[in-house]
Amino acid sequence: MINEELQTLLSSWNFELEFTEEESQFLNISVKPEELYGFMKQLKETPQTNFDYLFCLTGVDWGTELGVVYHLESTTFRHQIVVKVKTADRENPAFDSVWDIWRTAEFHEREVFDFFGIKFNNHPNLKRLFLTDEWEGWPLRKDYVDEVNMVIK
Repeated sequence: MINEELQTLLSSWNFELEFTEEESQFLNISVKPEELYGFMKQLKETPQTNFDYLFCLTGVDWGTELGVVYHLESTTFRHQIVVKVKTADRENPAFDSVWDIWRTAEFHEREVFDFFGIKFNNHPNLKRLFLTDEWEGWPLRKDYVDEVNMVIK
C-alpha cells in the first residue's frame, strides 16, 4: 500500500490523527496520547495494515514538548509509517506502553525512560537501563545540565 492509500485507510478509523508533510519516505502521523495505545493496537491487528514490526522507538525533546517516535513496518506488505506522540507536561510525561503489542518495545521504552524521564503506563519493568539508580536528571533533555562534568572557564 502506498502512503496515500494508507492515509485514506487510517483516516477512516475512529481516531483523531494528524498527517504531517515531511520530506520522508514514511507517512508521518501524530496521535493524541490518550488514543496512542488503541491506535497502535489497531495498526498491528488490522489485516490490511498488519504492522507487525516495531523497528525503532525513540524519545524526542522538541523544546516545549517531550514525545516518542515509533517507526513501524509490515513485513507482509512492506509498508512503513512513523507515529508520533507528544506531551507538554515536562514534569510528569507519560504515555501508554506498547510492549504487549510489540515485545521489543519493552527495552526501547526503558531506554527512553532512562534518558528522557518519559514514563510508560503498564510497563512491566520500568527502571533505568543504562544509568545508575543514583543518577539525577534526564541527560537527553535539552534543559539538562551536567553539573558534575561542567567545565568552568
